[in-house]
Amino acid sequence: MPFIVGTAGHIDHGKTSLIKALTGQDTDRLKEEKERGISIDLGFAHLDLPDGTRVGVVDVPGHERFIRNMLAGAHGIDLVLFTVAADDGVMPQTIEHLDILHVLGVTRAIFVMTKVDIATPSRILEVEEEIQILAAGTSLEGAPIVGFSAATGEGLETLRRQIASALHAVEAVRPSGYFRLPVDRVFVLQGHGAVVTGTALQGEVRTGDRLRCLPGDQQLRVRSLQVHGESVSSASAGQRVALNLAGQDTPGIERGHVLCHEQLALTSDRFDASFAVRPSAERGLESHQRVRVHLGTAERLGKMIVLGSERLVPPGRGGFCQVVLSEPVAALRGDRFVIRDETAQRTLGGGIVIHPWARPHTRREQGLELKLHTLREGGANDVAALLIDEHDDFAIPLTAVGQFLNLLTEDARKIVLSAQAIRTVSLEGEDLFTTHRKWSRLAEVLLAALREFHATHPLAPGADMEELRAGLPSRIPPRLFRGFVDQLEHEHVIAREGSLLRLPGHRIALPDQEQRTLARITALLEVNPLSPPTLSHIEHETGIGRATLIGCLRLLERAGTVRQVNKDLYFAQRSIEDVVRTLRGELSGGDEITPAMFRDRFNTSRKYAIPLLEYLDREGVTVRVGDARRLRTSRPSA
Repeated sequence: MPFIVGTAGHIDHGKTSLIKALTGQDTDRLKEEKERGISIDLGFAHLDLPDGTRVGVVDVPGHERFIRNMLAGAHGIDLVLFTVAADDGVMPQTIEHLDILHVLGVTRAIFVMTKVDIATPSRILEVEEEIQILAAGTSLEGAPIVGFSAATGEGLETLRRQIASALHAVEAVRPSGYFRLPVDRVFVLQGHGAVVTGTALQGEVRTGDRLRCLPGDQQLRVRSLQVHGESVSSASAGQRVALNLAGQDTPGIERGHVLCHEQLALTSDRFDASFAVRPSAERGLESHQRVRVHLGTAERLGKMIVLGSERLVPPGRGGFCQVVLSEPVAALRGDRFVIRDETAQRTLGGGIVIHPWARPHTRREQGLELKLHTLREGGANDVAALLIDEHDDFAIPLTAVGQFLNLLTEDARKIVLSAQAIRTVSLEGEDLFTTHRKWSRLAEVLLAALREFHATHPLAPGADMEELRAGLPSRIPPRLFRGFVDQLEHEHVIAREGSLLRLPGHRIALPDQEQRTLARITALLEVNPLSPPTLSHIEHETGIGRATLIGCLRLLERAGTVRQVNKDLYFAQRSIEDVVRTLRGELSGGDEITPAMFRDRFNTSRKYAIPLLEYLDREGVTVRVGDARRLRTSRPSA
């Protein structure tokens, strides 16, 4: 199992000398570092344990000016070697580094008291007590303390044994999910192109894999891989990895970016989190305070919005917050982050991302606290159900659920299929997921819309399905809505005829007065069968309102009594049938008829002849040839 060992501690407390003594490798690679005798950027080495396990080592700078570099190397650490010099004891960056490690959730450490060769026994005891007091109440409380001297080698073998023992006690479980590697170094190797290094947070990468770089969405291919300077065909979580990449925009990659599996595509400039303010943050943290946020290897300016009644969170306290960033980051649920003040002078606290793509909240938002507690403490089933229920879309694909849960797609499928609150919607071989609450709510809205439609359009057989979909509160694509309607029809909740939907119990049962109205409209259309009155004329003659009149005509049309020829003209069905019968008899030999001939033959006017001929063309009875019509050779019945 791969491990990462990191260093921490105040400047000049012997971190780099310690690594050199352990590994034989000098992690100060920059000319300026060697000239000044201090670490400025991250350094890397490897350590071989007695059982042959090769461990990656990350050496971080201790100077306060380079805390941002320290933070870039502090993620993914399995064990930290925390140096405290016996002559200086606990110093400012000792405290800040411990705060950072606590916030990042590092739980395994060895405190290495360096320079013991120049300290008296009483001084060594004093510094041991300082370390114990410093670690009290943090994730590193109770960690062993080992005395060490780079000058004499004192304590080196004891330290080697302690490192091996601590790492062997680490549970052999690596985070699930797709490959992610926060970039901490980028350089160009002559003849090979761009090389990117970092500590793999999760997943596995192989030579030839296609990766995505976020933010920016560059598409890249892995040419080759190295772990600890040796070429490998694959690398996995917990390893220091160097990737030689090919792609369109490899020079655009920089520290703070994340290389990841193609399945991961979303970035965020706003996320919800649980957080805590460190006791060393004397002024606490105020809502809407501008801060620097460190996540993975990325650093962003941002704003902390406290979610709750408190406006000022005092030192040692915590709660929920929303972090709004100046630029997006590739964050996933469960990622840890560190908060520093805007001027980058001190660490204020940090937290854990619980919703990487959160929406803005209001103080009056219903049930917000319960949702946040579920996101932080709930099981995967409850969290998946909350995500789906809160999503703007009625149903979402499995890939979206998997990325939110930070799981492989197949692992996410097991979660959603076992969650009682989640409902599967199968569409032509694709599964989408919604919740039973969302399903029931949408069904209630649809049924209410149908009830209202039947009340206002008693003569209509049903409501148009697409018009109903457009009026729904949830975003639901046509294909998904059809699947939704199919299921409701299967359950006999609604009835469908063509594109019309109705309640199962809806029947058009007209009282005598309405029956007489329909008969009167029909009679008006039959007075002059091929010169019928327009809608305006019928409205004037009957005194019926336009909306009611349209409803009556649609009902007559459905009953096969009338036909609509254009938006303003209706003909009696039997009148049209007489015309079709006459034309088929007289034009069967291939003869043609012009509009003028049609007008004279059926004793009508051009006002009616032209619309009626165009209608017969649409119905496939006739076909236009120039200005004339002839019978269509293969024709459906009118």
